[in-house]
Amino acid sequence: MDNTSIEKPENTLKMHPQKFALWIFIVSVVMMFGGFTSAYIVRQAEGNWDVFELPNILYVSTAVIILSSVTMHWAVMEARKDNFAKLKLAMVVTTVLGAAFLVLQFLGWGELVDINVYFSFSNPSNSFVYVLTGLHAIHVISAVIYLLVTLYSAISMKVHSRNMARIEMCATYWHFLDGLWVYLFLFMLLNR
Repeated sequence: MDNTSIEKPENTLKMHPQKFALWIFIVSVVMMFGGFTSAYIVRQAEGNWDVFELPNILYVSTAVIILSSVTMHWAVMEARKDNFAKLKLAMVVTTVLGAAFLVLQFLGWGELVDINVYFSFSNPSNSFVYVLTGLHAIHVISAVIYLLVTLYSAISMKVHSRNMARIEMCATYWHFLDGLWVYLFLFMLLNR
């Protein structure tokens, strides 16, 4: 038999199955928020739309979440170099910044209440702000839990240059949520 007539399969793209699942999840979250922001624009065009200023504390929370992306990137870089002390420090700082973002969001809702902006069916502009920020906060809570799991893995020496999947997935999810918040914040600022 002539071996030259046997076709070899083409190389396929390889991706860690959990990373693939994470990307599918991210795409579904993008679609969900895309639907909500589209509904926001459509509903705003119909009228009966109160205009109010977003609380200043949301600017602070935006800076905090952007800084947390920097520290998350720092953690990944330290994991690649097997610098475990700095990896753990970067993970702790990122987790604290993530928790701080959630606290600032909660305080932002308090400031909305102080200016009489409530979740209500009578005024959709108010409700959309709570829905968009609340859904994002739920995802950030899940990401903070993931940060804690990844931190535990780093402490247990399960994250290192030869085992990067968990921290890379955590970083992907964290950076995605950070970018999503920046998008949502700018969207709400520009579409008041």
